[in-house]
Amino acid sequence: MTDWLTEWLAGSSAEWALFVSAFVSATLFPGGSEVLLAGALAAGGGTERMLRLILIAAAGNTLGGMTSWVIGRFVPNRTEEGRAAAWLRRFGAPALFFSWVPVVGDAIPLAAGWLRIGWLPALFWIGLGKLVRYLAVSWATLSLL
Repeated sequence: MTDWLTEWLAGSSAEWALFVSAFVSATLFPGGSEVLLAGALAAGGGTERMLRLILIAAAGNTLGGMTSWVIGRFVPNRTEEGRAAAWLRRFGAPALFFSWVPVVGDAIPLAAGWLRIGWLPALFWIGLGKLVRYLAVSWATLSLL
């Protein structure tokens, strides 16, 4: 069974699964993109594939975060704010870098959309945070192999 799994993780279908998992992981739904990335990296394929996997995971997770940002734009304005919105008001768009943080990070893009933070700064800071996250996961995975 492990031969089949290793073969699947080395193929292109694992890249699609990684993208979908990373996208879903950036929303309020649970996902396991880090585990999928680690498995695909462990399956090998060289430096080019490693970089492609990191970019695929970061792109999927960034698009998932931006989906939350778009949803936040549709939330009607209220006077009551949560912690994520208060934090964003204090630190601005660079706070979106921390949208990679598990559980609490999912609310940050949603709050950014609600606060009408521009899409380009949101995309930049969310993408940067997600890229750094997957670089760290990749570094940790490869250092254990």
